[in-house]
Amino acid sequence: MTEQPDRSPSRWPASVYGVGEEPDPRVSLANERTFLAWIRTGLGFLAGAAALDVVASALERPSARWIAAALALGALICGVQSWRGWTRTERAVRLGRPLPATSLALPLALVVSVLAVLIVAMTVVS
Repeated sequence: MTEQPDRSPSRWPASVYGVGEEPDPRVSLANERTFLAWIRTGLGFLAGAAALDVVASALERPSARWIAAALALGALICGVQSWRGWTRTERAVRLGRPLPATSLALPLALVVSVLAVLIVAMTVVS
């Protein structure tokens, strides 16, 4: 017997929970852990941005403020990817489709790489 999806209003978003079949709970929980890992990474970026902004203010280094802003952008990318990835993966699992690719990983890797180069350059120049 195929289990029907829970269409009760308490499960949100309906675009995820209103389709397909209930997956093995281990799969959903693994997807949730991935969501939380993206959130933790975003919080790390945000903490780094806040710390660098404070240091930039104290040292009067405007270039560090730009790096702090880019770190905050990285946090935003992580937040978007966490939600987008969770919904797309959960929906694919429920519908028995292949798992979607992580489309925001490359932009995030580029942000991190450019920031690393800038921070090293600032350190060498100081």
